Order: sequence, then C-alpha cells, then structure tokens
Amino acid sequence: MINNSYLLGLYGITTDTGSLIGSNTPAAKPKKTQPTAPWASTASATAPKASELVRAALAGRNIINEGSVELDLSGASSDYRKMFALYQGLNSLSALADRAGVKGLTAAEAAQVSKRFSEGLAEMSAYLKTADFEDVRLVQGVSQTKVKTGYALERAPTTFTTAPLHQGVATSPVAAFEGDVKFSITAKTETGSQTVAMDLSEMGSTERSMVNVVNYMNGKLEAAGVATRVGTQYIPAEPKTIKSGDKTITLPAGPDQWALKVTGGAGEKVSFAAVDTSDAVYVTQGVGKAGAGQILKFQADGGAAPAAQQGVNDPFWVEGRVGHTEMPDGVEAVRASAVAPDGSIWVVADLKAGDAAQPIKGTRDVALMKYDSAGNLMQTKLLGAASSANGFSIAIDGEGRVALAGSVTGALVPGKSGDSATTADSFVTLFDDSGKELWTQRRGAKAADEATEVSFGANGVVYVAGRSKSAMSGTVALGGWDSYLQTFQEKPLTVTGPIAGVNVSTLQFGGAGDDSVQAMTVSGSDLYTAGVENGKAIVRRFTLNAEGVPTLASTRDLGYASGEIAGVSVENGKVVVTGHTDNGALDIGTVTNAHAGGKDVFVATLSADLQASASDRLTYFGGAGDDTAADVEIKNGKVWITGTNRAEGATKDSPTQGYLARIDLATGAVEQNKTWRAADDQAKPTSLSFAAGGSSVLDRLGLPQGEIMQADSKLLTIGTAARVGDQFSISPAGGGRAVTVTIEAKDTLETLAKKIVNASGRQLDAKVVTDLKAVPVTQRLQISTAANREGAIISSGAVGKDALAALGLTPGFVSPVKPDKDAPKTFGLNLSTLLNLNDPASIKAANEGIAQAMTAVRSAYKSLAPSTGTITNTQTGKGSSSAYYQTQLANFQAALSRLSV
Repeated sequence: MINNSYLLGLYGITTDTGSLIGSNTPAAKPKKTQPTAPWASTASATAPKASELVRAALAGRNIINEGSVELDLSGASSDYRKMFALYQGLNSLSALADRAGVKGLTAAEAAQVSKRFSEGLAEMSAYLKTADFEDVRLVQGVSQTKVKTGYALERAPTTFTTAPLHQGVATSPVAAFEGDVKFSITAKTETGSQTVAMDLSEMGSTERSMVNVVNYMNGKLEAAGVATRVGTQYIPAEPKTIKSGDKTITLPAGPDQWALKVTGGAGEKVSFAAVDTSDAVYVTQGVGKAGAGQILKFQADGGAAPAAQQGVNDPFWVEGRVGHTEMPDGVEAVRASAVAPDGSIWVVADLKAGDAAQPIKGTRDVALMKYDSAGNLMQTKLLGAASSANGFSIAIDGEGRVALAGSVTGALVPGKSGDSATTADSFVTLFDDSGKELWTQRRGAKAADEATEVSFGANGVVYVAGRSKSAMSGTVALGGWDSYLQTFQEKPLTVTGPIAGVNVSTLQFGGAGDDSVQAMTVSGSDLYTAGVENGKAIVRRFTLNAEGVPTLASTRDLGYASGEIAGVSVENGKVVVTGHTDNGALDIGTVTNAHAGGKDVFVATLSADLQASASDRLTYFGGAGDDTAADVEIKNGKVWITGTNRAEGATKDSPTQGYLARIDLATGAVEQNKTWRAADDQAKPTSLSFAAGGSSVLDRLGLPQGEIMQADSKLLTIGTAARVGDQFSISPAGGGRAVTVTIEAKDTLETLAKKIVNASGRQLDAKVVTDLKAVPVTQRLQISTAANREGAIISSGAVGKDALAALGLTPGFVSPVKPDKDAPKTFGLNLSTLLNLNDPASIKAANEGIAQAMTAVRSAYKSLAPSTGTITNTQTGKGSSSAYYQTQLANFQAALSRLSV
C-alpha cells in the first residue's frame, strides 16, 4: 500500500486526519490573511454595475471614495482600503470610456462623459499624490532609476547643411551653378565683419562641379582671412520600397546626391546675401490623402534674379517654383502664414503630435513655425494648450511682432479653462520677433466661439474678429453664429507691471442666421471686414477713433455668396474683396470676366466708402469645374491668388490641383496661372504670403538670405509647450510634504535642475546632459536619485497647469539603483494624464491604459500577502522541492481531493 505520509513529506507537507484518504473529518478552513479584493469572483455579486458607475460619475460624485470601501478582515492594513478605493475609481473611468464608445451616443452626452472622464482622471492624480500608503508605494507613472526630459535643446550649431542640390558624382557639372551666380558671405566677429563676394564667372572655363566650386569659395574665404569654410555633404542613394496591394516592391537605388555644408569659424557669425533679387510668393498646402503640410516658394516675374530651376527631389515642379519644403510629421493642418521683416516666414500649424524632442501637452496644439528663405525650419513655438487648440490667423507688424488668433478648449493660461472646459473660446496671443510670448487674451462667450482673423492697427492696437454662438461680454446675441470684432490696447496692468492686451471694445453683428468674419484689414483710420452673413457676402467698414476703437460706418451687400471670402484689402483707394462663389450675378458692378460655371473665383473692386459706384468692377476667374480661393495678396496693382481647381463633374476623390494666379486689378486680365499636382493627385493650398526681394540665386543653392547657424533660445517658455505658471510637484519617497515646482519666464534646463534638487530635499540629482551621438547634438535634463538617498515621487501639476507633459516627463518614482531591502515595493500605474475620449482611437487607448493600471493595483495587492515561508522536505530535511516536484504536488493534491469526494 502507498504510504501517503511519505509521499506528502517529499513535498514538505505533514499528514493529519483531515488529509487522509477516506477520512470523515472535514478539512480545516484556511486562515484568511487578506481582505477580499473587489475584483475577486466572490465580490462580483455585490459590485456596482457599469451603468451605475456611469450614473454616479455623471451625477458629480467622486470616483474615489475610501468611505465606501468595506474590508472583510479585521485589523487589515489601511493600504487595502486605499488600494480598493483606487481600483473602484479605475472601474468608474473604465465604465465612462465604455460608455463613450457606444454607438448612437448624443453629442451632449458624449461631451458630458468626456468631461467627467477628464475630471475623474484629475481626481485620481490628486489622490495618488496624497494617499499615504504604508507597506507599498503606488505612483501614477512608472518607477525608474533615471529619467530624461523628452524635450531636447539643440546645442548651438557650428555647421549648416543645405538641401540636396546635385545628384550624380561630385566632379560632374552642377545645374544649380550654371549662369550668373553671384552672392556674398559675411563673417561677423566681435572686432568687426568681413564680406567676401562670390561670382562663379571668376572661375572662367573651370567646370562648375561641386568640388571645383567649393575650392573656389574656400580660396576666396582664406584670402580674406575668414575661418569659415564650405564643403560638400555626400548623401548615398538607398533602395526604396513601395506597397502594391499585399506585395512590397523594392526599387533600385537612384543616383547619389550632394549638398553644401558650411562650417563656421570660431567666433564667426555667418550670413549670406544675394546680389540680384526678385519678389517671392510662398504657398502653404496640404498634399496627399493624409494632407501632409508643404511650403512652396515661387519667384515672381520681373526683378533681376536668375530664372528658377527645377531642384533635386521636386517631382511636381512647375515653372517658376524655386523651392519646396516638407513640414514635420504631426502637422494636421496649416491655415495661415506671413512674412516677417527679416524675410523669414511664420507658418501657423495645428499639431496632433509634437516632435519627440518638443512634445505637446494635450491632444492638439498650435505651433508657430519659423522658416528661413531657403525653407529651413529655424524655430517652432508651441502655444501650450493643455487640451486642444486651433490656429486660424496670423499678423506681423513692422517690428516683427507676431499676433496669433484661434480657438482653445480647456486651459490655456495655467489653471483657467474658460466658462466650460469642453467649449471652445477665442484667444489672441502676441509674441515678440524671437517667439517670446508678450501677452495672451482669452475672451469667450457662454457657448462656442472662435477668432478667425487678426490685424495690427496704429500704436500697437490689435484687432480680433471671429464668430460666436452666444453673446460676447457686453454685447447681445442676434441668433445662430454671430460675427464679432474686438479691440485690444496694450497697457500695464499695474504701475510697475508688465504690458498686457486690454479689451477696450467688443462689437457683435450679423443677422438671425449664421454669420462669420472671414477676412479683415486695417487701412489708416478705417477697418474693413468681409464674410458671409445669413448666406450673403457682406462687407463692413468701421471708422477708428484716436484710440483705435471702431464704429460701424457702412455696409455693402454683394448678394448671395454660395461660397466663401478669401481676403479683403485696400489698394489705390479701392476696397478689393476676393473669394469664390457659384453665383454668376453678384451685385457689384461692371463684369470684366464672366462666370464660367461651377464655383469660380471672384475679385470685386469697390469704393472706399462701400457705396455703389460706376467704378466698381467684378472679375470672375475659373473654368467649368469648381475653382476656389484659399488666400490672396495684392501688391503693386496685381492680385495674387492661390486655391484649388477641379474638373467639371469631379467627385470627392477626384484629382484636385493647386494653382497660383496673378490678375491685373485694373483690367481683370489673368497675367499668370500656374497649376500643379501633388501626391495622390491631391493638392490643396491653404495660405499665401508675399516677400519683396525674397527670391535669388541662393534658392538654387539651398542657402538662405541672412544669418545661418542661429542658436535656439534656452528659455523653456519659448522652446517647449510650457507656459509661465505651469507646475509639477516632488514628494520624498519616505513620506512628507509635496513641494511644488513652478515654471517661470526665465527658466532654462539649468535653472529647472536646481529647482528639482531643492524641491526634493536633495533626494534627487538633476543635471543637464549632452547627447553627442544625436544629430544635431542635443541637451536634456536628467534626473536620478542622489547618492545614499531614497529617491522621490514626481507628480503632475493640476489640470490645465501641468508642466511634465510639456517637458516630456512622465509622473512616477525616481528610485535608487539599489533600494533598501526594507523599502516598500513600488508599483507604477503608468496612467497617462493625456488620456481622453475625443475619438475612437483615444477611447481604445484610454481603455488599454486603465486596464494596465488595474493590473498594477492587483500586483500591489499580491505583494501585501503574508509570506508562506520556505517549504521543507520533511523526509530529508533539505529544504523545498524542485519545480518539477511542486507541479507533481499540485497534481497529487488534486487527485486526493477527487478521491475524498
């Protein structure tokens, strides 16, 4: 007979009467060592249903409530109560996320569910900061021994590399060097400057190859005593892969490419200048099915610059185009652009994701992107919206100051989210020429509103126009969407305080239907708006008093728009309105070019007082299909227009071409019309800007007019999405008061490092580290536990003022490399503060994040279970059995259980 005592003893188990086969003595009930968890099967019967959790959350109840937790084990640690309350909160967030994904949910309920989810997430963040666990540590983020900011500051560059300008071999002739190529290089030092003239005709019969031209330029630089040098940059060709159905096809590598590389001399600031120039026109557009952003540059007729050439990597080139630039990934839309006094171009883009080295705080932010004349991205200034923002308009004054207008949902100024955290408000922000924010004004109505136009007036006055679904402050709603016009004067808020934009006037106008301002301009003591009001194209003239405050003086109804307005300007004493319409009989005056069918572009010339006049003119431009006007500029009596044209009968997915046209304002004659295609046959221009003297032979060479190798600002409020007043907090690992770290206007990575060390009570070490392997070389902030210290917990700032997301840091525990053996074990929920329910993809991400956090809480619960000790083999006295025998034990015990039934 088998001896059960012997067999059980092999596995470290002793026999008793309750474990023998055939015994009638009931087995002893195992002693309860932990309270029943809310996820246990035995607790499911009493757990609230998902629908009940949603109702409670929408009713405004806290999702975390320690008082509602019942522990079924006397004397259990308080950690369990906190842990279970946290888990119930996660359950509520999960129920809200599931509700948001239900088909047929009304917009009102979806907004309410989304709002409560964001509030619940914030409540959870706040709870984790203050919950004082004893035997375990739970943090919102993760536990790491070392963390670095996602934000990276590019170290002051010493080299500048152009876009590819030649393909083939470096010793063959280069098309970009052909013809009359003349420019100058200036090297500026503390003791003065040296300008070196370059004229490739001086090379005589020497072939103008990459090698020979570089040698020529370096010879002249050396002769002038300039240390800066020009070299070549080799770009090897690589095979390309394309998708064709389910197959991946590898295409052979094309020819190698070459670029110019400028290496600055020590202490020299290098700039380029053209000898002969022409005017330039920039067009921004979305291309392809995904709408990727591009900037196109065209050389206007006239001027002295050599003719434009097709460059390398420009498959959709059209005559007159001197360059094109791909905008960074993450750009969702580009709606406006303007040229600065220094010849650079500022572009307003909506970002759905920031660069890895410059993250955004919310789900969508507005970026001001500054490009030089050669299409190189010089700077990206993020607005810093905590949730979501859109940019619609830009204006630049003579000093280079930039005004940006648009709409924002959620917080913008730290801690302030408007009347409703889920309703869009208008905003206007003023920056200096370096991208430093001077002031921001958020002026919203109770319902949604947005700023669609911004302009500068005299003496620093800023005008903002837009539309609102309800009354703006101090006005009366007229019905539907109403148009509005606001005036901001720059004044100090206190005697010694900073200058701010103060709202001194708000006008609301329109009719009972939907109205909007789509264009605005200031001319002397007059301000004009143009838009669509209740279906009609309406132009309004406002007179400005000595303070710049507008008063409505006259209105002109141009008839049913059946389209949109692209621009309004004043040229030679005439008001010029441009847009597109399918109305072939606008009420304007003499028609110089007739409507051709479908939607056509129109250019209307009106008297300055907007009264009907015999001199009024109307020009239509387009074909039998649909033609649109996206933007317009008027220079020297010429109307430059960009937009799209489509063939007659085109459907949604039919090809869409971009165009750039020039029309003589006096005669209506179409002097120029360039059209182009793009990827997926989808080219959709969005804005146009004009640069006097902005085009030259330097465009061919990939070199900008002006200074190169400019260092980025070290200020965090310029280089990141962080705003003055954004915060995060640091708590000692061993317990204690959390200390808040607040971003100030003059903060840099270096000053922030000092703040972190002090706030942590020197538990943390923070320093700026340089990544020499990165291209370009960058600097980041690195945080680790100080020597012989316990570490600290880094927590997010309050909703609407969190600095961690802007810095590319996640909340969590910075732990020692070798923690004390008696220190509580840390569990990171890895619960992002950016989770939201804005769309199906976000809902899916939220559910996945919550599920991961729930798993972390379960793991923390298991870690609190009392240790069962080491199992000893009672037959040999030599410790626990092997894994194999442990498995056999489980099988043996199961067999005993079946036999005893």
